[in-house]
Amino acid sequence: MLIHINPKNPQPRLIAQAVGILKDGGVIAYPTDTFYGIGCDILNKKAIERIYRLKQRDKNSPFSFICADLTNISQYAKVSNYAYKTMKRLLPGPYTFILEGSKMVPKIMLTKRKTAGIRVPAHEICIKLVEGLDNPIISTSAGMSDGEIFHDASLIQDHYGALIDMVIDGGPVHGEPSSVISLINDMPEVIRKGMGDISLFE
Repeated sequence: MLIHINPKNPQPRLIAQAVGILKDGGVIAYPTDTFYGIGCDILNKKAIERIYRLKQRDKNSPFSFICADLTNISQYAKVSNYAYKTMKRLLPGPYTFILEGSKMVPKIMLTKRKTAGIRVPAHEICIKLVEGLDNPIISTSAGMSDGEIFHDASLIQDHYGALIDMVIDGGPVHGEPSSVISLINDMPEVIRKGMGDISLFE
C-alpha cells in the first residue's frame, strides 16, 4: 500500500493509519531527512526479525532507531550532561548518535557492548509516527543488499511489494546517510562522516 503524506504538514488521519499498522506489528517504509527508511515498532520482536530477513542482515549488527526528541532519547539511552548538551545543539538533524542503551531497549537492538544508534531526524513524518506510536521506530535504509539506496517511494513499493505493509510517499529526500557519532564515555568519535556538520568533533 502506497500513501502520500505531506512532509511539512502530515495529515493526522494518514499518520494514524500508519501508526495502526506499526501497532499491529507491521513494517513500513517512510521518508527521513537523509533517505527513505524501513521501520517497525522497536518493542515488536517479530517485526524486527522481519526487517532482518528483508535486509538480509546479520543480527550482530543492530539497526538504529528514531526517537521523537531528547526527552524520548533519555528513556532509551544513558545520557550524560555532555551528551545531552551535544545532542541539543545538533538535533533534530541528520545524525546518528551511539549511546549506551537503557533497559527499555530490547536486547535484539543492542550491540554486544550494549550500545544503540539513535536518531531524531529533522522530518515531520518521522516525528509524528514516533509520537503517535509512543515508542521509537527502527530506522534502516530502504535499499538493496548491494548498498543501492532507493530515493523514490514508488521504487520501494515496486521492489518490496507485499513484503512491506505500507510505503509512505513524502516526496524526494537527500539520499545521503547520516553522520554517525559515538558519545560513549563522553569521548566523541566520528564513526561515519555523512550529512550534517561534524566540525564540533574535529
